[in-house]
Amino acid sequence: MRILIANDDGVLAPGIKALHGALADYADCVVVAPEEDRSGASSALSLDRPLRPFVYENGFIGLNGTPTDCVHLGLNAFYEDSVDMVVSGINLGANLGDDVLYSGTVAAALEGRFLARPAMAFSLVGRQTENLPAAAAIARQMVEAHDKLDLPPRTILSVNIPNLPLAQIKGICLTRLGHRSRAARPIKWTDPRGKEGYWISVAGDAEDGGEGTDFHAVMQGYVSVTPLRVDKTHYEVFDHLQGWLGNLG
Repeated sequence: MRILIANDDGVLAPGIKALHGALADYADCVVVAPEEDRSGASSALSLDRPLRPFVYENGFIGLNGTPTDCVHLGLNAFYEDSVDMVVSGINLGANLGDDVLYSGTVAAALEGRFLARPAMAFSLVGRQTENLPAAAAIARQMVEAHDKLDLPPRTILSVNIPNLPLAQIKGICLTRLGHRSRAARPIKWTDPRGKEGYWISVAGDAEDGGEGTDFHAVMQGYVSVTPLRVDKTHYEVFDHLQGWLGNLG
């Protein structure tokens, strides 16, 4: 079995090293990841320049592109027809609720949707690295058990792991996405030459973070597992829209 590992924190990030270390004796693990941090890249593809791979001493491949670029090339160029599963992470920082719309970590897993096995994205709810071993152990447990899953094609699992030692994690919960409130205002900034610019500010707090959501699970010390799908069609509004469209004629 061959697993393609990617992330959005960069090919030298501690999270991807921890994930590779956790899975390396389970499967043939190959790493293709951005040369630098591409957090927030979502599912962007680089269409304005050639992508150039660089192989590091440890065998990891760095790419001057996005997380989606990395998985796209991994599946269609570097390891064509020989990858069985895509695993993304371990991201330093949560990907909860609306975060999945922007997350390069989740996007890398989404690009693995064409494979027969479900893709998984792992995020540690914290920026520090001391609990990466716990997150890596959870990732190993879930990936190792993937063959017992019988999910519809193109299902992605977004996994958020509380920033706790393994012994303090209470368990694993199936969750839905919560929702954040509106983000803080962008921060205006002026450089030494007087030119103005803006920094994107912090994400909003949980607005819908009650029981059953990914927010609630990690706050209570549980690993949150949320199944995602590519189809974003809002089927529940079909009847209303059909009537509205009919009136337009």
